Amino acid sequence: MTLLSPPKLLTVTPSSPVSYVVVATRANGSCLSSRLRGARHLPPSSPALSYVARPCRAPSADLKLASLLGLNPSVSRTILSLHGCSGGGRALQLAKELAENNRDARVLIACAELTLICFSNPDESKIVGHGLFGDGAGAIIVGADPLVDGERPLFEMVLASQTTIPGTEHALGMQTTCSGIDFHLSIQVPMLIKDNIRQCLLDTFRSVGNMDPNWNDLFWAVHPGGRAILDNIEGELQLQPTKLAASRHVLSEYGNMSGTTIAFVLDDLRRRQEKEGDEHEQPEWGVMLAFGPGITIEAMVLRNPLS
Repeated sequence: MTLLSPPKLLTVTPSSPVSYVVVATRANGSCLSSRLRGARHLPPSSPALSYVARPCRAPSADLKLASLLGLNPSVSRTILSLHGCSGGGRALQLAKELAENNRDARVLIACAELTLICFSNPDESKIVGHGLFGDGAGAIIVGADPLVDGERPLFEMVLASQTTIPGTEHALGMQTTCSGIDFHLSIQVPMLIKDNIRQCLLDTFRSVGNMDPNWNDLFWAVHPGGRAILDNIEGELQLQPTKLAASRHVLSEYGNMSGTTIAFVLDDLRRRQEKEGDEHEQPEWGVMLAFGPGITIEAMVLRNPLS
């Protein structure tokens, strides 16, 4: 028998929305079991913010997770979807606003990304993306006015901003299909971020009264969308190689886990600061960056309360 052309994946079996919700919920529950140990008990009135990549049914993973954790039925739930790699940054900003407007509340951010559902028919334009992405789950608890006894803030979120680069809707996007999520990632994305990142950061820091920030005086938590993005940011801002070490380590170990990745970067940064705390003076101020469809840049000014 002679093959006239190489075998091709002509059809893709539609992914199961039920399976996705179950896996996402279990992943969140697993990471939360360690996060909630030693944490202050969530008050019954606490808003709970659950973020997952593809809540393709209702009720979705947010309700299942609340039930798994035994949260009070009065807990407020919000779910975010199709925010891509900027989803974690968007969730942090919303959690910040919820916490600041609800006295004594603790907001639970639960992120679960199963990027496997983006796998599709062979397509040269998507090879890089398929090799870059990975699955992951993370959790962060956000609150205002921490208790002196029992709570130790890791980072203070001082100010958050969102910027959309004009005319870039074509460069990065995704949509749900019968076979999962179809994504488009242009090779122009790293350069578009490079050309706009400095002005975005200047506008953000001017909002907190810092008119001339020294980028190397800050600590950095950058979503590692890919090596080219990190290289371009480092070069454009003339950052010391160690500044993006946490982002590069997460990328090398886990890949790009979409919106969940920023939680991994913040955790890696925390570990590094704790390890180097006694040997090196830690920067007081820092910045968090995440990039998603739009192209949207989520930026946040952070402060290390232990510095």
